[in-house]
Amino acid sequence: MIHTLKALGGMQVAPHHLAAQAGRDVLREGGNAVEAMVAAAAAIAVVYPHMNAIGGDGFWLIHEPGKPMVAIDACGPAAALASSDFYAGLDAIPARGPTAALTVAGTIGGWAKALEVAAPWGPPLPLSRLLADGIRHARDGVAVTTSQAQLTRDKLAGLKDAPGFAQAYLVDGEPPPPGHVLRQPALGQTLATLAERGLDDFYRGTLAASMGAELERLGSPLRTSDLAAYTAQLVEPLAVQLHDCTVYNLPPPTQGLAALMIIGLFDRLGVTEGEGFAHLHGLVEATKRAFRVRERVVTDRSRLPADPQTLLEAAALDALAAQIDPRQALPWPDPAAPGDTIWMGAIDAQGRAVSFIQSVYWEFGSGTVLQDTGVCWQNRGTSFSLDPNALNSLQPGLKPFHTLNPSLAVFHDGRVMPFGTMGGEGQPQTQAAVFTRYARFGQPLQQAVSAPRGLLGRTWGDESTTLKLESRFDPGLVAALRGAGHEVVVLPEAFSDTMGHAGALVRHASGVIEGAADPRSDGSVAGV
Repeated sequence: MIHTLKALGGMQVAPHHLAAQAGRDVLREGGNAVEAMVAAAAAIAVVYPHMNAIGGDGFWLIHEPGKPMVAIDACGPAAALASSDFYAGLDAIPARGPTAALTVAGTIGGWAKALEVAAPWGPPLPLSRLLADGIRHARDGVAVTTSQAQLTRDKLAGLKDAPGFAQAYLVDGEPPPPGHVLRQPALGQTLATLAERGLDDFYRGTLAASMGAELERLGSPLRTSDLAAYTAQLVEPLAVQLHDCTVYNLPPPTQGLAALMIIGLFDRLGVTEGEGFAHLHGLVEATKRAFRVRERVVTDRSRLPADPQTLLEAAALDALAAQIDPRQALPWPDPAAPGDTIWMGAIDAQGRAVSFIQSVYWEFGSGTVLQDTGVCWQNRGTSFSLDPNALNSLQPGLKPFHTLNPSLAVFHDGRVMPFGTMGGEGQPQTQAAVFTRYARFGQPLQQAVSAPRGLLGRTWGDESTTLKLESRFDPGLVAALRGAGHEVVVLPEAFSDTMGHAGALVRHASGVIEGAADPRSDGSVAGV
C-alpha cells in the first residue's frame, strides 16, 4: 500500500531527508514557505553536492493566494570574457575544469530575491537561522549517499583532475563509500559568512572578491566584475490554461515551455485511462512535438525567435495535437540535453506555495571546487555552442539554455500543486507523468510519483535517445509500444535514478496539505 502523507501546518518535500527537515523546522518555527525553501536550499547544497551547489543556478515559482504568480530567474549569464576567442581552437566548450566554469552562479541571488518577495508577509526569521542547518551539516559532516558514491565513481575520469575536486569529495584519491562522513569546512564558513554579512556578499563583498580572484587564477573567464554585475530577475511566468486549472512554469532560457506544452498537448488527446498504451504513447508523442519546438525557440530572452506564450495558446496546441497519431510513433531521435539537479516544494499554513529548482548542470558541475570558499562551480555554460550560427551560440552576457523548470498548478477548486523533478531531458516528461496521473486519472499523489516511469532521450550524461522504461512496466505494454514504432529499452532497475527524483505537494481548499517524495531519491516529505 502506498500512502500519501498529510499535514495542516505546512509541508516541505526534498530529494534528501535532511533538506526536507530543514525546511519543515523553519515552517514549525513560524517561517513562511520562501524562508523554508531557503533553509532547505542551503541544506541540500551541502548534503547532496553531486546534484547541486551554491555555485549553481536556481529558478522559483511563488504562489500567494489571491495574487499573481511570481517567477524568479536566478540563472547567471556568460562572463564578459567568455567569447569564441577565449575558446579559440576548440570545437566545443570543455565539460569539466575551470574553462567549463564560465557563467555566474545565480542561485544565491535567487534566494535573496525570493526573500524580498516574502518580506511583506511578516517579520522575517534571521538569515542565520535559515542557513543554520546548511552550516551545521557542512561543519559536522553528512553521510555520503549511495547516489553520490555511485555517481562519483561513474564520472571520476572526467572529474578527478578538476581543481579542488579530489580534496573536496574524494578519500585518498578514491570515491567515498556510502556512509562516509563528508565534511566541508570551507563551505560551512562561506555559509556562515553569508549569514553574518548578507547574501549580497556572494556578489559584491569579500566572498565575491575571493571567488573572482581564485576563478581567474585557475583559468576561468569569470571575474569579480561578472559577479558584481549580477542580480536575479523577476520575470513573467509562462502559463497553459486547461479546463480545470492553470499550470505555470518559467520562460526561456528554461525549457519550461516544453513542460507546459507536453501537458497541454496530452490534455487534447482524449485519453481516459492511466497507465495503458494511450497514456504512455500520448505522453511520449507530446514530448517529441514539444522538444522540436523547444529546440527551435528556447534561448536567451534577448534573441527569442518567437513569443513562447503564443505557443501555449489554445489554437497553437490544438494544431500541434492534431498531428499526433494515437497508434504510431513519430520517428526519433532529435537532439537532447543532459543535466543534474534537485527540485523541492514547500507550502506554509497560510497557503503560500513554492516550486523551486537548483542545479550545477552535470553531476558536480564543472568539478572545480574553490579552495578558499568550498564552492563547487556549475558548468551550465557548456550548453552554449561555439557555432556562431547556432540558436544558443556563446556570447558574453547572455544566458545559456536551461533544462531547469519548476511547475506549479492552480486548480479552479482551490487546490494548489507545486511539482517538479531533476533529470535534465526527463524533467518535463516526469512532470507530465506525475501531473496526468494525479490530475487526470485520480491517482493518489504518492502513487503518481512512485509509479513506473519512462523517459525519451538522454539524461545523466547518457548519449542514447531511446525510450527508456523501468522494469515494472507490463511486458504487454512494452510490446505494444515497440509495435507502434517506439525504440524501447527496458532498464534493469524497478526504480531507476535515470528517471530523476520527483516530488509534489498539493494544498486543498480545506487547508489539508498532501506530499509525495520519490522513492528513487534519498528524500522525504516533512510536515508540521
